[in-house]
Amino acid sequence: MRILVACEESQTVTKELRALGHEAYSCDLESCSGGHPEWHIQEDAIEIAYSGNWDMMIAHPPCTYLTVTGNKWMKDEFKDRFPDRQQQREDAIIFFINLYNAPIPMIAIENPVGIMSTEFRKPDQYVHPFYFGDPHSKKTGLWLKGLMPLKATNVVEPLMYTYKDGRKDPMWHVESMSMPPKERSKYRSKTFPGIAKEMARQWTK
Repeated sequence: MRILVACEESQTVTKELRALGHEAYSCDLESCSGGHPEWHIQEDAIEIAYSGNWDMMIAHPPCTYLTVTGNKWMKDEFKDRFPDRQQQREDAIIFFINLYNAPIPMIAIENPVGIMSTEFRKPDQYVHPFYFGDPHSKKTGLWLKGLMPLKATNVVEPLMYTYKDGRKDPMWHVESMSMPPKERSKYRSKTFPGIAKEMARQWTK
């Protein structure tokens, strides 16, 4: 199959698809860090999704302005600091919906818990990396078109960090806090290996 992996510079999903023999391409405005520039399209994902003859698209639109954790920056007290935040959120919503409406028969869009459940529709399912053998908790929604929900294959116990006040936080999230902002953002947006492998395996059967 000819598959577009939109908004992916890491090539994590793309490489799993290629390993199964599919003609998969990552697509992002940034150059790829996955080591295969010959499989990377450094252009606008919307233009590529609407102009190519694709069988499937797996998309990872940026969640900065869509996630619930970003709601605090929408408050009046931060308007002077982030005057464009509302417009940026509206642009992100339109980008997400345009990806979903692309003329491709099979589409999966992943995003963390966020506003698209109300601005668009609820996801078809939520998954965690620990459903697929990676010991991490990261609740991720999947909006599907022409595809079945993923089935858990290897449920393991997630690694959690416990603060002094009893609050718990996923270990991967805590460990990323010391990273520089840009590096931290890339790290947190990458797809965990187990999910990437099952996306490729289950959705291309």
